[in-house]
Amino acid sequence: MHNYQEAFKALGDKTRLRIMRLLSITDRQVCVCEIMDALQRPQYQISKHLNILKHAKLVEGERKGTWVYYSSLRKHSSFNRQLFKLLKEQLCEAEFLKDAKKLERRLRLRDGGTCVVGFANRASSKCATVDAS
Repeated sequence: MHNYQEAFKALGDKTRLRIMRLLSITDRQVCVCEIMDALQRPQYQISKHLNILKHAKLVEGERKGTWVYYSSLRKHSSFNRQLFKLLKEQLCEAEFLKDAKKLERRLRLRDGGTCVVGFANRASSKCATVDAS
């Protein structure tokens, strides 16, 4: 049985809505670093929000070496499927669309499906933020 109260409580924060929207638009697992870059927020904030979403059974994380990759639990229940569909289709304000473009750019920088820094001169450095320049 789904704990609806926890789910709606978890959605009561704009950063968590932004994370959920990002996870709703991709079928890939997304590294914390990639979410950090898309939202321009520090790692500790993103991790805190992801833990709240995980506790609400909206996302799950999978450790791959040093990094943790998150994905939606949209197939977990009918409630989650409808919720992620709603987020994907209805959260279309400029900020959410900007986040999506940043995530798309960041995901294109992957090397063999692994999160990496996007610039060739720093390609050996795994999972750091992309320079703003």
